[in-house]
Amino acid sequence: MVRKATVQQSPEDSSMKDGIFREYNTHAPKETEVLPLFCLKGRTAIVSGAGAGIGLQVAQALAEAGADVAIWYHGNKKAIDRAAEISKKYGVKCKAYQVDVTSFDETKTLINNIAREFNGRLDVFVANAGIPWTQGRMIDGELSHYHKVVSTDLDSVFYCAKAAGEIFRTQYQTGDNMMGQKLENYSYGSFIATASMSGHIANIPQLQSAYNAAKAGVIHLCRSLAVEWVQFARANSISPGYMATEISDFIPPDTKAIWRGKIPMGREGEAHELKGAYLYLASDASSYTTGTDITVDGGYCAV
Repeated sequence: MVRKATVQQSPEDSSMKDGIFREYNTHAPKETEVLPLFCLKGRTAIVSGAGAGIGLQVAQALAEAGADVAIWYHGNKKAIDRAAEISKKYGVKCKAYQVDVTSFDETKTLINNIAREFNGRLDVFVANAGIPWTQGRMIDGELSHYHKVVSTDLDSVFYCAKAAGEIFRTQYQTGDNMMGQKLENYSYGSFIATASMSGHIANIPQLQSAYNAAKAGVIHLCRSLAVEWVQFARANSISPGYMATEISDFIPPDTKAIWRGKIPMGREGEAHELKGAYLYLASDASSYTTGTDITVDGGYCAV
């Protein structure tokens, strides 16, 4: 006798029935003009790894679109000044918080505290914190370095997603913020992770298999979350190529010259060239975009 497979679901999960997605799990935004869809006024966003580089540019983009933004940093205390500058320039609430993203308990506590402090809500989370692999061939690298890279670049994304996702789900189920008040101008949670083109290719001449594997994991994690979260939040990733940021300062100039020879555009990207992609995924302009990865690499992966 053939037994019919069943899908185990929690009681509140009604996105699927017998392995088939229900119709109208989501709804299109009522707004049809394109520019208003990019507006984030009244919404709350958190960006990890935002003391400098890509994360700081993302925080600026979300603030410029009207969001109140919490920026996370690990050791770069200049983030405190950057937050004050963003707040003054764009007229939004922006504060910096020091956090160890490799600790789930610390991450969850801070996300919940920020959501309460920032209008009792969370709309956007950008998991951007990351570190490079710096020890060449994996066979010669230290296991402690491997664990540090994977913990920062992959585990932290899972931790942030778990904590932020719980808030997104509660907001969907209740229609209220964390203070029990009706949510205004709320449509859907948006989780965005910074992956890398290294999650699609094996970089040369530098060797960094642990980093590549972690970033490939980030991409697939977001795809999987998109399915699990379909009723209450979107999950996507962005894969930058070689960017002119501090994370690659340890790379010799001769190696960077080799990079440029492999990029059709012939140069590294600037961090501000990523702002549009993140704003798109954070806003209602991407209301039908989930489970995708946007590669922004100057054409590297096209070759």
